[in-house]
Amino acid sequence: METPSSASVEAPFSGETFALHLVTSTFSRRDGKYVARTDGPDGALQDFDVAYTFGVYPLQQYLLPLPGGRLQTLGVTWDARPAPAGQRWYHMYPSTPLRAGDVQHWTSRSQNWNFMCADCHSTNLRKGYIAAEDRYETTWTGLNVACEACHGPASRHVVWARQRGPNGQVPAGADVGLTKLGPEDGAAWRFDAATGIAHRDRPLPSRVEVEMCARCHSRRAQLTDEYQVGRPLADTHRPSLLDEDLYFADGQIRDEVYEYGSFLQSRMYASGVTCSDCHEPHKPELAAPSDQVCQRCHQPEKFAVPSHHHHASDSAGSGCVSCHMPVRTYMTVDDRRDHSFRVPRPDLTVKIGTPNACAACHANRTATWAADQVRAWFPSRGSAPHYGEAIAAGRSAAADAESRLLSLIGNASAPGIVRATAVSLLARWIDPESGPALERAAGDPDPLVRMAAVDVLSTLPEAQRLRVLAPRLADPVRAVRIEAARALATAPENALPPGDRARLATSLAEWEQVQRFNADTAGARLSLGALFAERGDVERARQEYEAARRLEPYFAPAAVNLADLYRVQGRDDAGERVLREALARTPDVASLHRALGLLLVRRKNMPEALAEIRRAAELAPDDPDAQYTLAVALYSSGQPRAAVDLLDRTSRAHPGDRAVLAALVNYVRESGNLARAQELAERLVDVSGSDPSAQALLDEIRRARAGSKPSEGRP
Repeated sequence: METPSSASVEAPFSGETFALHLVTSTFSRRDGKYVARTDGPDGALQDFDVAYTFGVYPLQQYLLPLPGGRLQTLGVTWDARPAPAGQRWYHMYPSTPLRAGDVQHWTSRSQNWNFMCADCHSTNLRKGYIAAEDRYETTWTGLNVACEACHGPASRHVVWARQRGPNGQVPAGADVGLTKLGPEDGAAWRFDAATGIAHRDRPLPSRVEVEMCARCHSRRAQLTDEYQVGRPLADTHRPSLLDEDLYFADGQIRDEVYEYGSFLQSRMYASGVTCSDCHEPHKPELAAPSDQVCQRCHQPEKFAVPSHHHHASDSAGSGCVSCHMPVRTYMTVDDRRDHSFRVPRPDLTVKIGTPNACAACHANRTATWAADQVRAWFPSRGSAPHYGEAIAAGRSAAADAESRLLSLIGNASAPGIVRATAVSLLARWIDPESGPALERAAGDPDPLVRMAAVDVLSTLPEAQRLRVLAPRLADPVRAVRIEAARALATAPENALPPGDRARLATSLAEWEQVQRFNADTAGARLSLGALFAERGDVERARQEYEAARRLEPYFAPAAVNLADLYRVQGRDDAGERVLREALARTPDVASLHRALGLLLVRRKNMPEALAEIRRAAELAPDDPDAQYTLAVALYSSGQPRAAVDLLDRTSRAHPGDRAVLAALVNYVRESGNLARAQELAERLVDVSGSDPSAQALLDEIRRARAGSKPSEGRP
């Protein structure tokens, strides 16, 4: 990030134009300033002075000022790569016509530097958002990333320097004042003669370096801007797990997630490798050319040979990174490598549809062909079990998903981020079988696993929630304890002993501070509104939901929650207005159609309600909950055959979804087809583990088939 000048600006700014979707932007210089003429917040063409350049290579963005202290990243970007591919203007989001008010338009919150970018590109940055005035007073001590960003305040180093004696001697034991990030423990990397792989001769004593880098090299939410070097990452940030919109099921990068989440999955991380083992920490480059970096720990005599990589020497397939760090392109021109250093698994492409590195060069070959090749080269590990299969099963609600996820959670050798993801996927299956595993996960040594467990267990009934989550109020990591506090926020005062009550008050205050810090986002205002709603403070909840809608008009959950708040007040007329306004702005959001459909059901407008619920199901074809809601609506509107057919299709696609299967059992039974109902109920028992209600339902159907009187109190 630099002030614009002839030395810092990569683009010509000599009057060139860029036209896309009826908007023509012009770039020029005037009175020593760099000027972008483009569509502003009102949609009209305006001149904006470039405030800062952002980035250098392979692209450079330009920050334009808007009122309220905002800096915004212009979507029209300079491709800094050499010609003919580069040296051109292009748009970050070329496929969608963007107008002011759209989520990806350069004037929107999602393109705001103060919130989205600043913390990782400057030193000692303070966002300085003033919620009451909806403006920023953002400050920094260094425009770019400087020494203090990683090593802490230089003032401590000055104190150390002043302790030096007249001959420049340093007092014995004096702390230099700057946090040391490297593992200066005297360890050596020694090669194993049998494997040709180097290992540390002692365990890595600290993850400080990796977690410091992860502040910016991770997909995460920020909890505060008061980061202290040396503290756990989850004290100030909440790292994302292997969520479906971010990662493929096997953990390969999908969306722009940077490096940390991938690296946590790697054998390198597990073996004590740190970022500076491969990267020059003070320059934007590797410590050596790519394959030479790998050869520091992997003897070339064993790995840089055709007997290992099975490709011709000096071909693309012989390079380490070609197979073990496949590339994905972001921001249209920026190639990033996956840092999980995984073995190519085309067999997983066949099984669960994940990408594989072989296809990058062999696009004309099938995944089955590639899997056969790998299996022939490495018979013992060509198709070994992989955690991606359990993650895929959890995402699709497969029949054996719960058992697979439980096995993965209990696998101590699996990466922590993988086990945490498995925990998060168990939210669909909280029962006597999974409950003990989730409780153990709440006390796991890895904070990511604890964090995921707290999220899932927060849905338990109050008494169980209190018992399981109260110990987490004293968790040493902020991201865990504040979520535990939020889960227990409405617990009766006398339900906790005095010590836990005090910890709850302290941690809940921390949680609220995090939301206030992020009050420039609709998500934080939504969270505050939900807390006030649970406490019965309807007016404050309404104010927060309305604030969320003002900040991000396209943020559907704010409209859904506000409409539900009106429902509690018996004001469905107001809720309907809110939902219709939101749909006029973002018509293709399934949750809005579903909420409006359910509201119309309450208002006895069944034809329109069914149309809205059907539209929600069309927009979310892979969401079993959306299909379930439509099936119930169909059944209630006198279309039982259509409801059964839909549930049957949904259950085949998501055989582990118990709600869908239970509804199918009941609807088939009520149709009089008891034989089919029994067959389905037996499937329900199989996928329900030790859930007694499934067995009770099966027993009742068996009695009905046998001519016995059904038991009272059908589940």
